Amino acid sequence: MVMAHLAAIASSAGAVLGSFLNVCIHRLPSGQSIVWPPSSCTSCGTRLKAGDLVPVLSYLVLRGRCRYCGVHISIQYPIVELATGILYAAIACVHGPSLAALHCIVLGSLLIVAAGTDINTGLIPDRVTLPGIVIGFILSFFSPEVTPAQSAMGILICGGLLYLLAVASRGGMGGGDIKLMAMMGAFLGWAQGLVALFIGALLGSIVGIVGIAAGRLKRGQPMPFGPYLAAGGVISIFVGRFLLSLLGF
Repeated sequence: MVMAHLAAIASSAGAVLGSFLNVCIHRLPSGQSIVWPPSSCTSCGTRLKAGDLVPVLSYLVLRGRCRYCGVHISIQYPIVELATGILYAAIACVHGPSLAALHCIVLGSLLIVAAGTDINTGLIPDRVTLPGIVIGFILSFFSPEVTPAQSAMGILICGGLLYLLAVASRGGMGGGDIKLMAMMGAFLGWAQGLVALFIGALLGSIVGIVGIAAGRLKRGQPMPFGPYLAAGGVISIFVGRFLLSLLGF
């Protein structure tokens, strides 16, 4: 019962913070402030009221349209809110109220923003990854699972490996992907970071193969890699250590 209550609280908090993550996804690529001005309709510019900002529920009540101008609202907004709520609840169930949970929540939030901006713009802003690297390293001094040495090695090894892959692919990967991988290494350590990279590469390959087979993608057509890296990072949060134990690490 206690765990169910904790999960419900974490889910609600995640949905609310997911609304803020949407603001970050929308504003960070263009260099806008994420705190001012308050949220407004991206079409008509009308400032949104509290009733327009209830996570997920407002989208459903308004049937996915702006209350003031009727323009369609991107499905991204409720998806991010719902995904953040589910992620926070899952982290709470695994770690309870702990520093480890905070560590995972911060990383998960940054990964959601990175994935969202990459999907929308094809870019992962330095304003997400560079502070994320620093935050991940600082949190390692308080984390029961990742030491500062493991975090530093994660930054160098995970970021360095992706840099080498980017060089080998001759531009097939961008600098944002390299910094994103370094950020994940800072939070997860080098071993779990490499697990995240492997999972992300596997997911990206599967989607690419299926897309080509279905005629939705052409061979050599670029696609954002950040969302798959981010998915690998989230998966590694929950099963990374288990997978490493199977390999004898």
